[in-house]
Amino acid sequence: MKNKFIYFSAALAVMLFVSCKNEAQSSGSETAQKEYQGKEIGSEHDAEIDKLISQMTLEEKIGMLHGNSMFTSGGVKRLGIPELKMADGPLGVREEISRDNWAPAGLTNDFATYYPAGGALAATWNAEMAYTFGNSVGQELRARDKDMLLSPAINMVRSPLGGRTYEYMSEDPFLNKKIAVPLVVGLQDNDVMACVKHFAANNQETNRDFVDVQIDERTLREIYLPAFEATVKEGHAYAIMGAYNKFRGEYLCENDYMLNKILRDEWGFKGVVVSDWAAVHSTVKTLQSGLDIEMGTPKPFNEFFLADKLIAAAKNKEISEAEIDKHVKRILRVLFQVKAMGSKDRVKGSIATEAHYQDAYKIAAEAVVLLKNENNALPLKLDGIKSIAVIGNNATKKNALGGFGAGVKTKREITPLEGLKNRLPSSIKINYAEGYLERYDEKNKGNLGNITSSGPVTIDQLDPAKVQEAVEAAKKSDVAVIFAGSNRDYETEASDRRNLKLPFGQEELIQKVLAVNPKTIVVFVAGAPFEIENISKKAPAVVWSWFNGSEGGNALADVLLGKVNPSGKLPWTMPKNIMDSPAHATNSFPGGKTVNYAEGILIGYRWFDTKNIAPLYPFGYGLSYTAFAFENAKADKVSYAANETISVSVEVKNTGKADGKEVVQLYTAKSDSKVARAAQELKGFSKVFIKAGASQTVTIKVPVKELAYYDVAAKKWTVEPGKYTLKVGNSSRDIKKEITITIK
Repeated sequence: MKNKFIYFSAALAVMLFVSCKNEAQSSGSETAQKEYQGKEIGSEHDAEIDKLISQMTLEEKIGMLHGNSMFTSGGVKRLGIPELKMADGPLGVREEISRDNWAPAGLTNDFATYYPAGGALAATWNAEMAYTFGNSVGQELRARDKDMLLSPAINMVRSPLGGRTYEYMSEDPFLNKKIAVPLVVGLQDNDVMACVKHFAANNQETNRDFVDVQIDERTLREIYLPAFEATVKEGHAYAIMGAYNKFRGEYLCENDYMLNKILRDEWGFKGVVVSDWAAVHSTVKTLQSGLDIEMGTPKPFNEFFLADKLIAAAKNKEISEAEIDKHVKRILRVLFQVKAMGSKDRVKGSIATEAHYQDAYKIAAEAVVLLKNENNALPLKLDGIKSIAVIGNNATKKNALGGFGAGVKTKREITPLEGLKNRLPSSIKINYAEGYLERYDEKNKGNLGNITSSGPVTIDQLDPAKVQEAVEAAKKSDVAVIFAGSNRDYETEASDRRNLKLPFGQEELIQKVLAVNPKTIVVFVAGAPFEIENISKKAPAVVWSWFNGSEGGNALADVLLGKVNPSGKLPWTMPKNIMDSPAHATNSFPGGKTVNYAEGILIGYRWFDTKNIAPLYPFGYGLSYTAFAFENAKADKVSYAANETISVSVEVKNTGKADGKEVVQLYTAKSDSKVARAAQELKGFSKVFIKAGASQTVTIKVPVKELAYYDVAAKKWTVEPGKYTLKVGNSSRDIKKEITITIK
């Protein structure tokens, strides 16, 4: 949505301290993944719905099919049908805005919890955290009396430069679906609708309003649709948002193949399809192709394609009233499903509570990724330390609001500097220096929001006085911590980044600080990869954090000081340089009027692993303050039929001195396949907490049908018989054990 946020100062709130210690599971017990299943849309109110529709005028019906304010579609007051009330919410429930423009409503009761971004949630590799996220946000949505959250965004991270990489989850369809489904279930458990977006193949901001995406059918089915399919079939999402772009020549909000044939006919979707804001381009075609509600902003609401134009089309018999009734019925069904139709027992919800800040903390603490830790530079050992230099604009930068796209008005956003102040003993002096200035070329700042590939143009010259201050702070301190990376003005909806270089002259600053204090920890706060190879080589420790929510600074401080043992894993590949990434190596990003996904199924780590290209940090990678050994990996059988489930068990031992969590990852490979395949594909994972010195048996179940490829000629999923290799490890490049099985 193309709007600029106004900044709100967030008051520093009381410190929330949450112990990182999860209750230990008993040593030697089995741990397996929990499956999440949503509630299906029922048909028990159909007779009541049919009666309501029979009493409605044509104008009242059509009033329900389009926006009548910025975030509501019409109701019928005389029949007790309420407006359908929506809210933006990738980072939490957005503040209230005016009914007919983007200006904030100026309320004092619309503060909300700021939750970690989608990339952070995926980095937890923890489905329970995804449920916690959805359930917590769902309670806040109900407290604000909303019916639908315009979230989660689950498009694939195709290019590291994508402006919404921070919000999207992963480059892997399996990880995406395993995080998206529990999020949807948790959200909808609160009598609200998830609106899963952006359906589909919406993988760049450049030219997103019109770019025609060309993807071969196998790639579409294996890479770009699985997460959406899972949210429909397993999560039973009540709403889907149609994307801006075209797919194979047709806009996605009037794409019969995607909305009718795949979404409804194949997958059995019973909910409503909502357009992205101003993504509709026709009247009769849009409705007949499967869209239900048109939302948008650029013109009066009665001038929408599904408003006065649709009334005229119906009166001219260009579209039948029965077709209109079909869409009205879908909307009424979901309103009944979430108890918006006069139900007395609808969830009331709660917002910006300590419990919700704690939810945000838990997710943030599990999302932080330890990339490098030479000679156990982390956690920081405070014995004998009298002073710590804290350097970087990102030490104090707030990210709840910013950029284009939905942010959160929150009363609490703990910055990294505040987190360290909260957690460090008062005897240790903090020497803070801003180091670099966040500055933009005002001549080019207009690019922000114009759907361009040039992104915000930054001023990358350092300010000599700021550099001097940072160098002096580092020199006179026992240890230095630099907070670098990005922010939500630089990584933003509506523009992709120009390159992978760190903005604002940060690389030069970091090298200068490292030169005077070799005990310098570098912490990146960002949502997407950067070129950081030179920094990674020189810094003793490198940490990756995210736009990590209201408690982000406290969670980060707890990781740096060892109260939390880091357990995050990268949800995407960190390339050494942009041309190693598949969409760029194939010269197929961002395209022009058309973009052809030339890398096919080899997105993300699939490309790096298949082409033997070394990443800087691989998919699934993340270190710990302890060490884990994998032993006795085995499958429960040697051969399986197509309808069976493979059960792989592995004994994981914590061989270090700290309690910690490890993510056991299961990849599959078929070397002699008759179709082109990636070198390996993620097909299972399980996050497990193990006390120092203890062991635990982890079981990962993989239905044989997960090994299928999409057979384009037969138009179906096919499991190829023969030998498969199951690879068990803790990243895509750190495989500990291999098991060979046969599929009959």
